[in-house]
Amino acid sequence: MTAAHTGGCRCGAVRFEASAEPHHVSYCHCGDCRRASGAPVSAFVGFITEQVAFTGKALKMFENGPVTRSFCGICGSPIAYVDERLADHIYIMLGAMDMPAYFKPTHHAHVREQLPFLHMPDALPRHLKTSVPRPDGQRSDGTRS
Repeated sequence: MTAAHTGGCRCGAVRFEASAEPHHVSYCHCGDCRRASGAPVSAFVGFITEQVAFTGKALKMFENGPVTRSFCGICGSPIAYVDERLADHIYIMLGAMDMPAYFKPTHHAHVREQLPFLHMPDALPRHLKTSVPRPDGQRSDGTRS
């Protein structure tokens, strides 16, 4: 069995543990992720939902169309998102991981929304839209691809 990957919010009121290796690690440049994180680009670590266990009682949710984002209700740290169109998957904010350097992104998503002053000179694949196709053709922010 793989060693557990742990993380949580800034104040420690929300903690989580993933019992397996992630299936997805990526950057996202979409406007919805920018607003949710407050950063010019977000990075996510994707796991199968049943492989992640949360502890603490401060986890809060915000729903926006098919996407539900979680955050700490005390310190406000963004934690994760789930998309109802991607059953059984959860995407944890890379910055919420205890060992974020372990999770190296493998591609960029929504680069058509990348801020013009943000330069990330890596050789990773770049997707104009989502890097995780939704079965109904919608993007992660609820609009059509």
